[in-house]
Amino acid sequence: MAISAVLDSDAREGLVVSADYFKPRWYAAYTCANHEKRVREQLQQRSIESFLPLYETIRRWKDRTVRLQLPLFPGYTFLRIALRDRLSVLEIPSVVRLVGFHGRPAALPEEQIEKLKKALAGVVRAGPYPYLAVGRQVRINAGPLEGQEGILLRKKGNFRVVISIDLIQRSMIVDVDGADIEPVFSSRKVVQEPYVT
Repeated sequence: MAISAVLDSDAREGLVVSADYFKPRWYAAYTCANHEKRVREQLQQRSIESFLPLYETIRRWKDRTVRLQLPLFPGYTFLRIALRDRLSVLEIPSVVRLVGFHGRPAALPEEQIEKLKKALAGVVRAGPYPYLAVGRQVRINAGPLEGQEGILLRKKGNFRVVISIDLIQRSMIVDVDGADIEPVFSSRKVVQEPYVT
């Protein structure tokens, strides 16, 4: 389907096409199970900027031990496109939909993706963690994740912070120094349940 057809269909639905429609922004693509790397490869072949956060884990089987790179947010790959180009993404067989609200893809904050990239490129150890909606809210005040807020946990005497991406309802856990966090006293805002488009 051509871009003009997309614009025409949006116009017929009574939607106003804003300047943001043509501006590249980060979106989360919901993928088929275990197809995140395949989607990233397809995006790269189509010259679409993408980001697939990975973490390293060791899996043991009876006969061997293997070091694997697995998606930090299983089922999701991030991509940077102008909304008008969404069909080139949705045509990829392993992409189920773009995450959003009320049938419209929702953009992720640019700074959240950039901080995540910077942290994972550095020395921050990260791993997946179940999404949490309650807990002690803290802000990281030093290091590559400076300014990022999350939920404070303790494990074996060490501080860990669960950082969540509300739009896709996924979280990761990072080790932090107790001196690098401060409490957030405002209550956590209620996040609208995302609608996957």
